[in-house]
Amino acid sequence: MPHRQILLVTLLTVTAVGIATLLLILTPVMPGALHLSWWLFLVLLPLGLASAIMMSWGWAAMACVAYGTIGLAIDLATVVSVLGGREGSGLTVALSVFSGSANFALIVCGGRALWMILQEPGPRESRPPNPPSPSPSSPS
Repeated sequence: MPHRQILLVTLLTVTAVGIATLLLILTPVMPGALHLSWWLFLVLLPLGLASAIMMSWGWAAMACVAYGTIGLAIDLATVVSVLGGREGSGLTVALSVFSGSANFALIVCGGRALWMILQEPGPRESRPPNPPSPSPSSPS
């Protein structure tokens, strides 16, 4: 798969930022189901995508684009919310900017990888069967 290393490093970066966000920003006071949902989205989903990239599954490039788009939207909303005066800190903005940059790289590299996969030639067409050879016992 093209851009495999870049996608893997970017997914691992997004995972590390997700872990940092969960441990440093999100409080344990949050309801359990919501906390679990964030763990699934910020940690397990990127690790699953990294596994699919390692197995060279072509659909994983498009999944990276979709994941990066959703992640970038969340990061932009977080930055706008914090800068707009809602609760948050400089650490929240820094993690969101770093994560947003990684998500943007994920969109670009995943898109390029998908485009390159789509441009690869498909499997060769099968050859037509050989015509039957004349049998030696045919009457003339």
